[in-house]
Amino acid sequence: MDILNALIVLANFVLVPAITYGSQLALGALGVTMIYGILRFSNFAHGDSMAMGTMVAILLTWLFQSMGISAGPLPTALLALPFAIAATIVFLLVTDRLVYRFYRRQKAKPIIFVMASLGVMFVYNGLVRFVLGPDDHRFTDGERFIISVRDFKALTGMSEGLAIRTTQGLTVITAVIVVAALFWFLGRTRTGKSMRAYSDNEDLALLSGINPERVVMYTWMIVAGLITIAGVLYGLDKSFKPFTYFQLLLPIFASAIVGGLGSPLGAIAGGFIIAFSEVTITYAWKRVLTYALPDDLAPSGLVQLLSTDYKFAVSFMILVIVLLFRPTGIFRGKSV
Repeated sequence: MDILNALIVLANFVLVPAITYGSQLALGALGVTMIYGILRFSNFAHGDSMAMGTMVAILLTWLFQSMGISAGPLPTALLALPFAIAATIVFLLVTDRLVYRFYRRQKAKPIIFVMASLGVMFVYNGLVRFVLGPDDHRFTDGERFIISVRDFKALTGMSEGLAIRTTQGLTVITAVIVVAALFWFLGRTRTGKSMRAYSDNEDLALLSGINPERVVMYTWMIVAGLITIAGVLYGLDKSFKPFTYFQLLLPIFASAIVGGLGSPLGAIAGGFIIAFSEVTITYAWKRVLTYALPDDLAPSGLVQLLSTDYKFAVSFMILVIVLLFRPTGIFRGKSV
């Protein structure tokens, strides 16, 4: 019985949160790897682009709620999500037209694009802070739990209870659907195949008649969808704060690089590696070990390697190790 209680605590505080967080990082890392693989630069405005899309979703959610429009047991933000994706597509395409296209025509080096993306990052961050302010915003409504601790205990008779929030289940299901749709698009459609061809060999793709500006446009559109979905799911699961989305840039980039920058499959694997690493290293294991070990071996301390305040340091350490010993990542993406 104690082992079962240990497994329930482990699932409640490690497995479910890590799977949810990993799904969010995977979607964000897919956006990073698509920009790097197709447009050939590291977009430092990625986190704040995610914040821009989430900001639109929040504003529309408030509007819908004020009009009495809801999604029933699901968060109202789901109704706002398609409009937020459309707005993010406009933001990114306008930014590409005003900023990146000039450097692309000049055949500028990747470092120039990186510096330009830093400028875009500050502009986006300032806009979000100006509109919504720097404070936390929670915009979750509808049913809070798929199963609550109390219901789980009543159902199983266990001492410990398992809670799965609606936002956690929604995140995992949405991530699976989005990833499946993306892989189908890239592997089965003519546009997806042209994007892959352009990524593999730009010169050969141009000789084959592929329109580079069309590839760029579709890339930004797909990235807008990925980051808006990831940002809204993260905001629903936790909360929305502009600076937090800026900080997410580190674990998202770490996910893409660990998996193999330029490899979509690697981005997904990297997202879960980073998520599980952050959660397991910053979790206090006392309750799990108290159930799992004999009484005379039960720990008296928290058994926590790092405080949760330093969770992003875990991403940084993993990123440094990968860059030093395997810069191409697990799935051998393009060397950084």
